[in-house]
Amino acid sequence: MAAIPDKPALEGLESKWDAAWSANGTYLFDRIRAAEAGRQGVYSVDTPPPTASGSLHIGHVFSYTHTDVKVRFERMRGKTVFYPMGWDDNGLPTERRVQNYYGVRCDPSLPYDAGFTPPFHGDAKSLKPADQVPISRRNFIELCEELTLEDEKHFEDLFRQLGLSVDWTQTYRTISEDTIRTSQLAFLRGVERGETYQDLAPTLWDIDFRTAVAQAELEDREQPASFHKVAFHKTDGTGDIVIETTRPELLAACVALVANPDDERYQPSFGSTVRTPIFDVEVPVLAHHLAQKDKGTGIAMICTFGDVTDIVWWRELDLPNRTILGADGRVLADAPEAITSEAGISAYAELGGKTVFSAKKRMVELLEESGELLEVSKPFHHPVKFYEKGDRPLEIVSTRQWYIRNGARDEVLREKLIALGHGMSWHPEFMRVRYENWVGGLTGDWLVSRQRFFGVPIPVWYGLDENGERDYDRVITPDLASLPVDPTTDVPPGFTEAQRGAPGGFEGEKDIFDTWATSSLTPQLAGGWERDPELWDLVAPFDVRPQGQDIIRTWLFSTMLRSAAEDDRAPWSDAAISGFIVDPDRKKMSKSKGNVVTPADILSQHGSDAVRYWAASSRLGTDAAFDPQNPTQIKIGRRLAIKILNAAKFVLSFPVPEGAEVTHALDASMLATLDEVVRQATKALAAYDHARALEVTESFFWTFCDDYLELVKERAYDRTDVGQASAALALRTALSTLLRLFAPVVSFATEEAWSWFEDGSIHVAAWPEPLGSDGDPEVLTAVSAALIGIRRAKTEAKASQKTPVETLTLRADDATAERLRLAEGDLRAVGRIETLELVGGADELGIDRVVFAEQEA
Repeated sequence: MAAIPDKPALEGLESKWDAAWSANGTYLFDRIRAAEAGRQGVYSVDTPPPTASGSLHIGHVFSYTHTDVKVRFERMRGKTVFYPMGWDDNGLPTERRVQNYYGVRCDPSLPYDAGFTPPFHGDAKSLKPADQVPISRRNFIELCEELTLEDEKHFEDLFRQLGLSVDWTQTYRTISEDTIRTSQLAFLRGVERGETYQDLAPTLWDIDFRTAVAQAELEDREQPASFHKVAFHKTDGTGDIVIETTRPELLAACVALVANPDDERYQPSFGSTVRTPIFDVEVPVLAHHLAQKDKGTGIAMICTFGDVTDIVWWRELDLPNRTILGADGRVLADAPEAITSEAGISAYAELGGKTVFSAKKRMVELLEESGELLEVSKPFHHPVKFYEKGDRPLEIVSTRQWYIRNGARDEVLREKLIALGHGMSWHPEFMRVRYENWVGGLTGDWLVSRQRFFGVPIPVWYGLDENGERDYDRVITPDLASLPVDPTTDVPPGFTEAQRGAPGGFEGEKDIFDTWATSSLTPQLAGGWERDPELWDLVAPFDVRPQGQDIIRTWLFSTMLRSAAEDDRAPWSDAAISGFIVDPDRKKMSKSKGNVVTPADILSQHGSDAVRYWAASSRLGTDAAFDPQNPTQIKIGRRLAIKILNAAKFVLSFPVPEGAEVTHALDASMLATLDEVVRQATKALAAYDHARALEVTESFFWTFCDDYLELVKERAYDRTDVGQASAALALRTALSTLLRLFAPVVSFATEEAWSWFEDGSIHVAAWPEPLGSDGDPEVLTAVSAALIGIRRAKTEAKASQKTPVETLTLRADDATAERLRLAEGDLRAVGRIETLELVGGADELGIDRVVFAEQEA
């Protein structure tokens, strides 16, 4: 036990206790104990791995505290806790950070430079992409590794300062050798089962990152546009059909016109053909239910591809593919084969090589010159698809990619995923609807390949034909025992390095997995799936997946999908969904909006317990406003933490005599009230309602400090009083209970106070149970109300609270008066009252008369 300081303070507690917890192994996962208890004795957490690309923000502090409160509660309840931490290293955010930090960009065609030194070691954001130094893929990956390791160390330091009770020996990286092996193994199993496949198809494409993008990574942004009214000429010579389009630059990619089958204006034209303006290509007029009668002229051109609806029409109407945009977002040099007229070919040549913006401008000019542009509407704004991390609208390019079946086209799988979601507990419950809406709204399988560099390699090679061209029907996979592999450097079974790129030989896949394809396996990565079977059996399925609401569609869904495929079950029993942190204007904090607050200064200025209190005051699923200029809730939390230390010191100043028992009615009443607090807090924390648990505990604590402590301190001081032992024991019992109730939230101050009178860490002490006090809780309620009245009477008389009172008359109903008589001595002592008269028979508690020692009021 530690000595009680003269002036307890919060400063320095974080470093002191983090060091002690580490040295003592307080939060280590005890596998022996877990094995003895079995799966039911373990509480396992599928901890979100933060993206190692810069700095953590206040939202991380907010949501990770919610998890830690629950974890500490379960640990104190006797569970063996498995609380790992992962780092999400790979993916576009990391690559972008490396580019902006070192001033480099990856050029896979360059050779490795063993002595390369990057031009910057700090902020290179101001560099234009053209000014970034091109380096080899291997050099680029080495810089990614270097910078993510630095970021992860900073993240761990901050999480330790925050007091997360993570087992820091149970960490993983999403780019480690074990992770690569696990990801590749899951992928290859999916290929064997037919769940994972490759296809050449229209792909949402980011022209800046030069990579495919999945449906879950999209966001709509309002963009300016104008409708261009254009005439298509009927091939039978009976006139024109007029359409309106916002993308005239795609006229060369037009493959059909489409209208709603119920639209009487176009029913006579269904089955006929028209010729496109400028390019003079014959295309059919078709019917489809997705065409909107009230949009524009009610008929649209189908291009390959202008938007997602074009893809649907193209598939369902079995139309040809006349893609004219390349991976760089520019119009391809070669015109589609369908354009055969000399004028059409000449017009297309003016578009080839141009960006979408420039091609649109020139196309409009060509239409104006030909007289086929009938009208241009006033500019308006409409939603356009963007990659969530991108800066320019997505285009749709036909590419060959890898996909995982996700239920978009498989009703049985879709229903299975919904059923698994139903079988889980959601906190709050309404978040389940968001998951179900996402599953029900899927329009395509999950695209998992990316044309990037820093990530898990897709473990396949392709056989080459006699001309050295890829034969996509000859996909070569590795032996599972050889994992992990990198197809760009490793050789497939049955081949030699000399056959790489040679006719009849092989070529390695250069694409990597989307970062979610790896993160979707976090239970497997943390829990030792196919690596440590004993550990996996102890922790899986996990007890909880804590996460933000914005990634239900990505992380939660994708993890559910992978678990359903591998284990035919949900990966967790519970999902705990945190709300957003919003700024004072109620706008979500994000880096793109520039309103993110980094937590390091907040933690240092106010203390971690204060910040944890602020976070724990918000319920799951509820957004919380944060104003760094006036963090009111954090200041309240700091006041609470300081009060806990001071109250503990004060209570511990009263020695508890050997053999002491609680005999006084007020003491028994306080303990009975505390029993109910324990019951409510325990029930709330068991149900993931940390805010309610904190609320009831804090409310009682202030009553305990402001009323009960003041009422009994004179008796507790006076060793000649027969009630002294009762008061001292009740105070010590309440202190022990309250410290443990607060410990999950106010983790440092409670540990400090606990060390003054108990051995070991409070965080592995037993969670408090109701003591079964037979006291009447209404005694404390009545006496507290009377004390408030006495204080008010002195304040209204402009007298000090220390002013002696000669006589004070309290009136109350008979039952309350009887309860007050049980604590009459404590009331007289705290109010410095010589004579206390208690009068029953009244309707309510009140003070009839106060006579001060020198005057009557």
